[in-house]
Amino acid sequence: MPGRLPSASDFASWLQLAIIPPPASQAPTNILLLLHGLGDTNSSFTSLGQNLSLPETACISLQAPTPLPFDLGGYHWGDDIIFDQASDKMDFDTGFEKVKKVVGAEVIQKGLVRQCGYQAREIFMLGFGQGGMAALAAAASLSSSASLELGGVVSIGGPLPSTIDAARKTAKTPILILGGSSNSLITASNVTRLKDVFESVQYKQWSKAGDGMPSNREQMLPIMQFFASRLRSRKGIPEGSVEVG
Repeated sequence: MPGRLPSASDFASWLQLAIIPPPASQAPTNILLLLHGLGDTNSSFTSLGQNLSLPETACISLQAPTPLPFDLGGYHWGDDIIFDQASDKMDFDTGFEKVKKVVGAEVIQKGLVRQCGYQAREIFMLGFGQGGMAALAAAASLSSSASLELGGVVSIGGPLPSTIDAARKTAKTPILILGGSSNSLITASNVTRLKDVFESVQYKQWSKAGDGMPSNREQMLPIMQFFASRLRSRKGIPEGSVEVG
């Protein structure tokens, strides 16, 4: 049986999330989890989910579990807050054990798989910056702890966290990682390390500086092509049929 449209009651009450149904009352064959960047909230990615309008896909915009200190506003995905003394900016890579429990165990395994009836292959993630790192950490953890292959992960400007063991290539979840041509966290060594963990990795380097969100059709095209190649569809499948493969 295909999964049903999730509701807030399918998840732990302390989770802050917004659920965006598929366009035009289509069946929610796929789920796309949206993970915002460091210092943001889930509201901006709620709008992103509405604008993406992916066929047969419900989006869930998750808010990171921990507020930033000192009344800075916004939330973060890391286990800790560390300021880089040289740049006076917050470090993205501060551990993701909490994310493995929140995103991997609570949202994906308990909420989407057990409560709503989705297969792991029908669940996708898209994250920006630290949210991309969180998505990669959760996907790697699900592969190693539960042998789950997700539909795919898109990370915009978020490399694999340093705490993830890159000794063996065992994770089967396909990855698309994107970054700027300069002033980017997505370096050649980071892409190589990602390929040491995941079997299928695509890297798209934008012809722009920095790792900001895509701002035009050309920058968005690789993401939409990735989803087009991976999203499942039940259109035209008779009621009660069983998909093979």
